[in-house]
Amino acid sequence: MLSLLDNISYIVLILITVFMLLAPFYPMPHVVEKILMLKNGTLKRPIDIFDLFFHLAPLAILILKIIRDSK
Repeated sequence: MLSLLDNISYIVLILITVFMLLAPFYPMPHVVEKILMLKNGTLKRPIDIFDLFFHLAPLAILILKIIRDSK
């Protein structure tokens, strides 16, 4: 399963990660909004929780790839 990470280039993965962390660009990125909701204790709706994980998924994949390549 993790061998799929070897097929993804760092450039593509970094571009996707940056785009997903900053999307939507206006008025506020969803990741920032959802983290503020989590801090305030208002992150309760399933769609909001899914949205947070959806926007953080490329970052998690990038971290897994870095860990895998460092070994």
